[in-house]
Amino acid sequence: MAPLKISIPTAHDQTPEHGKPYTEYTIRIEHPFPRATTSVKKRYSDFSALDAALRSEVGSAPPASLPPKSWLGGFLGLGNTAGSPEAIEKRRSGLEEYLRAIEGAEDGRWRVAKAYRSFLDLDDKDGKRPAGFPGSQFGKDRVRDSSDWLDKHADLKSSLQDARRWLTAREQATAATAQHDAAAKAKSSLVRAGTLISALDEGLGRLTGSSSDEWSGEKLGEGEIRRRRDMISGLRKERDGLESVLNSMAVKAAISGSGSTASTSSAAVTAEQKAGLFKGAAKPSGRRVLGAPAQETDKTRELDNEGVLQLQKQIIQEQDEDLVDLATVARRMREMGVQINTELIEQNALLGLLDEDVERVDGKIKIAKKRIGKIR
Repeated sequence: MAPLKISIPTAHDQTPEHGKPYTEYTIRIEHPFPRATTSVKKRYSDFSALDAALRSEVGSAPPASLPPKSWLGGFLGLGNTAGSPEAIEKRRSGLEEYLRAIEGAEDGRWRVAKAYRSFLDLDDKDGKRPAGFPGSQFGKDRVRDSSDWLDKHADLKSSLQDARRWLTAREQATAATAQHDAAAKAKSSLVRAGTLISALDEGLGRLTGSSSDEWSGEKLGEGEIRRRRDMISGLRKERDGLESVLNSMAVKAAISGSGSTASTSSAAVTAEQKAGLFKGAAKPSGRRVLGAPAQETDKTRELDNEGVLQLQKQIIQEQDEDLVDLATVARRMREMGVQINTELIEQNALLGLLDEDVERVDGKIKIAKKRIGKIR
């Protein structure tokens, strides 16, 4: 585990209504992965309790010792630490060195101790913060920084792929149990995708810098924000399309189930009839016979002419819907291609400006060298 970058940049005097004044130290923690910055506020008594807890839990003293509890003036009754900026600064530096020594020590027993992690609220970094902070409603799906946003975006695409795969399995399944199971898993993947889309939207709002949430990590520029909003928009359209396909499948299943109870009750008989019918069947001659009836299938065997016509209309309608979905995907791919082309044009323009700047600086360097040669 990579060490944390810990600093104590500020210290402030606090004067409660009831009690003695004390000094509060702000501890700034930079997490390497995922990249984020957190801060906690502690007083000297908290550091003293941490030191005692580490000695008890680990069995040995930390690699550095705490600065003295009071300075000489306070000991002699001439003042206290809260009124001495020099003493506060000296103690702040000592406390900072104390934490850095624990974090940078080769022996990692102190920095993995429960007391140390609780002191720095490191367990909160794993998603165990109390409710009420921005994005807490999403739990483990809360976006912490820009890198975590990309990870959640990858999870969203994976959920949509799972939903598409289960919808295909639902379409190809013949048994009712397999159809229900595939539909339930597709619905679960779509619900998960909806949660991730909401979390990405909320996280992107904090990454714009408009929020005062210091837990959200670094801020992004306007161009990157627009690009990520387009990414969310495309996946949201895809999720809505998949959900409409799932709903249409459910409606079709309900319609077919309400009007074909007799057909479903004779499904086993149809399978037996099919096995016995083709046992002694002669091999087809391969020659076309004009006027011969079309070959029966499992779907058309128990239907009359009107039923076959209705089935044909339903198949054509499904093909039309598939064509609409395909056109939507093609249009989205075209939009992505246009965006990529625009980005490439902008990057080429920037590279051209960079080349011009390099040539201009190179020319100035040559002129400067000539002048230096003349001076010599």
